[in-house]
Parts: sequence; structure tokens; C-alpha cells
Amino acid sequence: MYASSGFLRSDIGDVDVLFHDGQFHLFHLVLPNHDFIAHAVSDDGLNWRRVKNALFVGEPGSWDDDMLWTMHVSADPDEAGRWRMFYTGLSRREYGRVQRVGLATSTDLLHWEKQDHNGYPVEITGEHYESSVDEGRQWVSFRDPFFFRDPGSGRRVLLSAARVKNGPLVRRGCVGLASEIEPGKFEFAAPLHHPRLYDDVEVPNLFQIDGRYFLLGSIREDTKVHYWYADEMDGPYLNFFDNVLLPRGNYAARVCHHPGGLLLYNFFSKTEVHYGREISKKVLPPPKKLVTDETGRLRLMTYWGFDAFVTEDCDVPNPAGLERLFSNPLGEATGTAQEMHLHCPSGYEAFLMPSDFESVRLRATIGLEGSGKCGVVLRVDEEGNGYYLSLDLFKGVAQIRAWGANSHPDSEHAFKYEQLQAGYFVSRDEGPWQLEVLAHGMYLEVSINGYVTLSLVDDTFCEGRIGFYTESAKIELDGMTVERLKPPQQEQPGGPIYTSAATQPMPDLAEASATTPEAVK
Repeated sequence: MYASSGFLRSDIGDVDVLFHDGQFHLFHLVLPNHDFIAHAVSDDGLNWRRVKNALFVGEPGSWDDDMLWTMHVSADPDEAGRWRMFYTGLSRREYGRVQRVGLATSTDLLHWEKQDHNGYPVEITGEHYESSVDEGRQWVSFRDPFFFRDPGSGRRVLLSAARVKNGPLVRRGCVGLASEIEPGKFEFAAPLHHPRLYDDVEVPNLFQIDGRYFLLGSIREDTKVHYWYADEMDGPYLNFFDNVLLPRGNYAARVCHHPGGLLLYNFFSKTEVHYGREISKKVLPPPKKLVTDETGRLRLMTYWGFDAFVTEDCDVPNPAGLERLFSNPLGEATGTAQEMHLHCPSGYEAFLMPSDFESVRLRATIGLEGSGKCGVVLRVDEEGNGYYLSLDLFKGVAQIRAWGANSHPDSEHAFKYEQLQAGYFVSRDEGPWQLEVLAHGMYLEVSINGYVTLSLVDDTFCEGRIGFYTESAKIELDGMTVERLKPPQQEQPGGPIYTSAATQPMPDLAEASATTPEAVK
């Protein structure tokens, strides 16, 4: 888990992640000022340490002297060993109402030089797109650049979040398209994709899997990541009955090319209370692997990097060794550790592993008899306060809630019942279903039949018991495994990483500087 730390509202913004020479490089905005692009590195894609900041806003009077917005880093197609960063810039003289795309270059990913010449910054043209503050929104949308080189034709294009000139005001959002016909010279064409639904299609990505083109976009209307597909790069781009790739709260996704497969990074917005008011805090969850299923749909799988975090394979007790949370006399657990049956014909009962967990990964094959309810409890205490994962296996709905006693009860508000996230999956009529539940610090992830269904960040509960619940249902669990994981490490150098643990005191800076690793070579 990674987040910006600083006084009051320091926060991360849109991200871009590049894997090069065995190391992950994270570039991200810093909110609310948007005055520089930060850079962090990681060996495992999960734990990060900050290094030299990449770019700062320009000097007064320059085209990017107000704010810096989303960036994209890729290899220079014309010069081996050089990297290009396309980034969005705003100018103070226009009150930030005109978005342009600039270029910075680097030979080591650490030291960046702006290229404010030879065609840069790029300004969007008006044949196909809003290009004047007198149109549409009264600002010029040309941001979130993404450079793509077609593996087949070698064609080079720059995608962007843009808006067409005509149509209902809140339906003009599109993926802008400009071809790089020679280094630094771009020709704009009709949008790569215009869904005719949204105000904006933000942070576009384009990539190929098995010869098919996939286009990602983040949609503000529902705060989700959507996708479309095409057989040709120029489209047309289609969508399946469900083209939501990540559930609500996940946003601004970016693709990272890794030898092990395509990875997807994004930020997650969680709600926190600071000085009595709610704010949105953005954090960087772990990545997911991008794959396609047998129908051609784009899917996400748990990141393989978690395997290196396993510290213990826990013994799964026989059913008689499971503890009952609510002491329901009708609750019954039978069978063996590898094939157990949990049953509660009336009322509710949760059957718990005998020890507490903080970071844990649970896997099992689950079957359901009858028409009752079932699910997982996670980090629950002896009073039943914790996370409750509800599984509607027949309808294909997973919902996770924070449920328990309110620490400051007041009349009818004595309890806490917060719906954190819902996700959907294609169900199997009669099962069984493969289930994986992952809790790593604040990060919670649920996969069903191998694909990620829920992905969120929450710190309401830090540790506790884990188990399964039934309500007027009987479930069969086969091959259950429970693994302890190493918790997230502290960010290096200096302060504590943003985890589910209680706030830690800031380390002594003099002591920290004595052990600070050298900058990345």
C-alpha cells in the first residue's frame, strides 16, 4: 500500500507505473497543489520508496506554470535508452482553463528535462474537438496523454481525454486521437472512441491481448474503470454486457507491461474523517494481472507477488475445532479439515478459525445446499464486530460490509452497518465456486472462480478471527487453506507506510538519515 504523507491534505493523484530492468517505477501527481510529479520505486510492486521528484511546474509565464496533471512514461521509439514522459500542463494566464500536453525526456528515469520546443507543448485542434474556452464546458479538455505504438503496423498515436464539438453537453466525453507522423509532430483525427454517454472518458489506455485491442477509460459518473474492445486499432470499439473492470472507488487505472504479464495499477478513494469532516484519501492498492477469459472478456487476477509474502501455512482444524461466534445451538460443523460441512438451519452462525489474523489469505472451494445465505467473516472480535462478506452465489453478487457496535452509541445509532463495496460475477448454477479472500494491511480483495470481484481499501478493523457464516443454509468447504502474510513494510526512507495499523510516531530524522539507502543507481 502506498500513499502520500504530509501536512493535512497531502495526497496522491493519478498514477503511471513502468517496469524496467527488474524494478517498478511509480510516477504520480501530488494533490491538492498539482505542482510536481513524484517518483517512487519498488522491487516487488507492493512496497515503495520515494526518490528524486520527476517534474515541477514551470517558472511564472511558462505554459505549465499553474498545475501538472496526468502523465505517461514510455520508451522513446526513435532513440534507444531514452524515455519520454507526456504530461498535462495548465497555465496561470488562462486560469488553468486550457489543457496542453508537454514532453519531458530522460535517460535514467530519474533526471527529466522538459522539451518546450520542436512542436511541444501540443495543443488540440478544433476540427473534431472542443478547442476553445468559448465552447462546451468553457475550458479546453486535452489531458491524460497515453502513447501507444501498434505492435503490428508500428503506427504511433497519442490518446487523450477530450470532448467532441457537438451533442448534449454531458455526453461529449471521448478518447481523443492524434497520430505522430514524425517525432514531435501530431495530426489530430476523429476520436478513437466516443461512447456518447459520459461527460469525460478519463485516463485512457490502449493495449493488446491475443491480438485483440482493449481500451480502458475511467468514468466520473460512477467512479469505475470501464473497458471496450476492437479487432482493429481504429475500432469500432464494442463492449460486453458488463464492461466494468474495477468496482466503485477504483479510478485512473494504468497498464504496466511486465515479463510476467500485464498489470493494472490505479488509485482507490477511501473516506476519512479529519478534524470532524469527511475527506477522500487516495491510496495505491496492489496491482492485478490483466487476462481474458474463455468468452474474450477482460478480467483481473490476484497479483502473483503476494506469494512471496506468505510466512506460514496455518493448520486448518477439524470441524470440531472451529469456534462458534454466536453460540447458536442449531449450528453444526461436521466432516474433516479437507471436506467440512457447516450448517445452521435457523438463524445465524459463524464458524471461526481458532486464532487472530491481520494479513491473511484464505482459499476454499465452496458448495451451497438449500436457498439460505452464506459468506465470510473477517477480522471479527468476540462481539462479532468485523467485516462481513455476503455471497449470493446464485445471483452472482458479492458485498462486503463493516458491521458491529458503534463506539459512541446514540439511541438507534448504536450499531455500525456500512456497505463498503459490491461486485458482480457470472455464477455457476449449481457450483461449486472457487473463493479467495485476501487481507493485506488495509487492502481487501475477493476473487471468485479465479477472477477479482472486490478490491478496496478500508481500515475499520485491523485484526481478528476469520471464518465462514451460514444463515438457513448448509455449505461444503473443500481444500481450505489459510496463510499468514507479512504485513506491508514501512516506506523507505523515513516515515510509516499507510497501513491498517494504528498511527505510529514519526521516526527520528537524524537516525533515519543515517540508514537511508542511496538513490537508485
